[in-house]
Amino acid sequence: MTPAIDERIREVAAAENLLVALDFDGTLSPLVADPMAARATPDAKRALERLASCRGVTVALVSGRSLVDLRIIAEHDDDSPFWLAGSHGAEWWRPAGAPPVDEVVGDAGDTGVAVAARAAADGFEGAWIEDKQFGFALHTRTSPDGVEPRAQRAVDEVVERLAPDWRRRGGKHVLEFSWRHEGKDGAVAELRAQTGADAVIFAGDDVTDEDALRSLEPGDLGIRVGPGDTAAALTVADTPELAAVLTRVAELRAS
Repeated sequence: MTPAIDERIREVAAAENLLVALDFDGTLSPLVADPMAARATPDAKRALERLASCRGVTVALVSGRSLVDLRIIAEHDDDSPFWLAGSHGAEWWRPAGAPPVDEVVGDAGDTGVAVAARAAADGFEGAWIEDKQFGFALHTRTSPDGVEPRAQRAVDEVVERLAPDWRRRGGKHVLEFSWRHEGKDGAVAELRAQTGADAVIFAGDDVTDEDALRSLEPGDLGIRVGPGDTAAALTVADTPELAAVLTRVAELRAS
């Protein structure tokens, strides 16, 4: 860690009320073929627990996962101090005593989009559809070379025909469609307001995380995990490097 980076970390860690908001997949957990097998690495988990124990620090997970799945992979129970924003901020879990967050409810209607998308994906090796709270995602991580673009094109055609108003999000070997339009930028803004944060650390590894990274304010710190174009001020190579940064923040807060 260079002196300049350490100084930037010191500056944000000195905020009176600090929000540490983090993506999960590819950020706290390595990317895995089976989405439900994802778990935070031991170092990342320890860093989050240390941060949550520090006075004036709020820890939140901000994920595209549905809330029920996020709680499973994050090993999150009812006594956890972590805030959760699932489905890109359309679903919330708050620690006991935290202020409420208004959740918009609605009904996508019986469009049959996911059923038609699953039928389209079935024709491509390694491609499969994951049902989500407000839509679905096409996964192609295990598809042979050249299959992914064709599978995505087939599912795109289904959604364009049946649900052209749904939000489309691309990612690393995943293509997600949702009839809800919330984004991680809005989730971070809501968390900032609800927790009274003076500064925010946000880290993520994928395209949807860039919404949140671009929304950060002066005095915040954005961290990109892995390669790719980014609005983040700091890039780390992988989850272990991110865990080291989070551990450094916890050390500074504790002192």
